[in-house]
Amino acid sequence: MQRTLAGFPASGLAGQRVFVRVDFNVPVKDGKAGDDTRIRGALPTIRRILEAGGSCVLASHLGRPKGKVAEEFRMSPVAARLRELLPGVSLTAVRDVIGPEAQAAARALRPGQVLLLENLRFEPGEEKNDPALARALAQLADLFVQDAFGTCHRAHASTAALPGILKPALAGLLVEKEIHAFESLMGAPQKPFVAVIGGAKVSDKILVLESLLTKVDAILIGGGMAYTFLKAQGIGIGQSLCEEDRLGTAREILQKAAARGVQVLLPTDHVCAERFAADAAARVCAAAVPEGWMGLDIGPATRAAYAERLRGAKTVLWNGPMGVFEMAPFAAGTLAIAQTLASSDCVSVVGGGDSVAAVMKAGVADRITHISTGGGAFLEMLEGAEMPGIAALDPA
Repeated sequence: MQRTLAGFPASGLAGQRVFVRVDFNVPVKDGKAGDDTRIRGALPTIRRILEAGGSCVLASHLGRPKGKVAEEFRMSPVAARLRELLPGVSLTAVRDVIGPEAQAAARALRPGQVLLLENLRFEPGEEKNDPALARALAQLADLFVQDAFGTCHRAHASTAALPGILKPALAGLLVEKEIHAFESLMGAPQKPFVAVIGGAKVSDKILVLESLLTKVDAILIGGGMAYTFLKAQGIGIGQSLCEEDRLGTAREILQKAAARGVQVLLPTDHVCAERFAADAAARVCAAAVPEGWMGLDIGPATRAAYAERLRGAKTVLWNGPMGVFEMAPFAAGTLAIAQTLASSDCVSVVGGGDSVAAVMKAGVADRITHISTGGGAFLEMLEGAEMPGIAALDPA
């Protein structure tokens, strides 16, 4: 475990400028920040620093400006929403990252105040993990807090190089929560431990599946990737999504699961359509998918079987939708997983943008044990990859 903000003495924050790497990469439309879940996620860390008498230098990326200033990716909409969420707090937003305006604003910070820097990715050195950019950022503050879990798998200047320079380098409250959730999941989970894995492609989840085979008692597979597994077993899939070059991989995963005594459940029926469209006529197909049709969601028998397996679990990991849940005719399978987890007393951990969106859509987020804020970061932790943004923090 890393050294944490929660364990850092409040007296050590008083009068200090704290550089907080946050993840404010939120949707922006018509000049306004949309879903503010990520902004809200950083508020406990920000408030802890301010209440201890410190000040915050907040830094985030937004979109993919590719090292150039792009007006549509400025942080001003985020600043406007942050002011609404921090009433009574003096917040300054500058239009540069390490330039004169940012330097002057950082020097002027007083206890209880917040500075929001411009989009980190306006700087070409950010994604290159440029040590010169990291040194310039370090001049703006006295210590470092990492609270952007969603970027911890990236070796960028603000996530990897900076915490190697600006000390102490601590895990923020959000990152600490993510680490604890992962350790409880992959360390000594309560058994039975069941994983629900969906999404489009087997190739995106190979390392995750291989890692899970050493931990779980069962894997429930859905989404487009299920059809690669089904075809690998000789079951007809019609026009369903399939990675022909991964049929061998699917067979190997099934063989490894059998050798380890891990149960793998695949769809036994499907919600099918003749075309990929929200207004397509849908029908339930048992066993094989007919020629000319494509499977776009798990069917009712599969939903019931998966729900039954989940009700017997003590720990559940869910990553990836069961179907094209953005389209109403093909959303039932994914929503059923969300509702089953919500009604269970198991330890439930949900990660990945689509799975989190499904939990939100089902209105059950408050009944999930932990919802990860990281998409790619969450997957890489499951794969067992080192996270540069966490490895750079001070050890406990």
